[in-house]
Amino acid sequence: MNDTLLTLLKKVDTPTVCNAIEVAQGKRGFNAFTRGTMLASDPGAPAMVGYARTARIAAVNPPTETPDVIKARRMAYYRHMAEGSRPAIAVVEDVDFPECIGAYWGEINTNIHKGFGLSGALTNGVMRDLGDLPDGFPVVAGSIGPSHGFVHVTEVGTTVSVFGMQVADGDLIHADRHGALVIPPNLLPILEKAIYKLLDTEKLILDPARQNGFDFNAFEAAWAAFESART
Repeated sequence: MNDTLLTLLKKVDTPTVCNAIEVAQGKRGFNAFTRGTMLASDPGAPAMVGYARTARIAAVNPPTETPDVIKARRMAYYRHMAEGSRPAIAVVEDVDFPECIGAYWGEINTNIHKGFGLSGALTNGVMRDLGDLPDGFPVVAGSIGPSHGFVHVTEVGTTVSVFGMQVADGDLIHADRHGALVIPPNLLPILEKAIYKLLDTEKLILDPARQNGFDFNAFEAAWAAFESART
């Protein structure tokens, strides 16, 4: 991913990228996105874009492994998050879903991950400390709650599932208040062009619709131009 594409991806929302991927593919049916309603710690924040650094956690029950094993895995987790290609996003599956109780993403963890240079976090789990999270580190989560429960890391660097979206370590993620998607790597060379094509195509209907005097005849003409231009 070059800097020009990265800058563009940060400026557009996730639905735009979802549609642009279909433009690039020349067909509908792209399905590597989250299902259901997710919650954004900062709904007005720009989209986060980055390569996934994955892990799994659990919190409902205490860990059954020894404290030494849990501590070693925790340190392996933080090392994994601190390393790897940038930009990066922490993508963490809570295996207790849909009964998640442990708020892994609070004031301390978000500041640690931001300090590591990550661009944000995506999880099906819980976030908290909403008034105290750092600027520039958005969290898109499954729920909000007050407690950390018995939260502990169970796996590091494995393929995870977040709201129906499978994410492998290293996948390129685009996420905002709408949810998230995985960008197919083979589309990177043409994705910028596809985004601009989508935006130009949408103007064919949006510009007339926003003008005074827009009526059915104007709609019919604009829609015909829109239909002929889109995928």
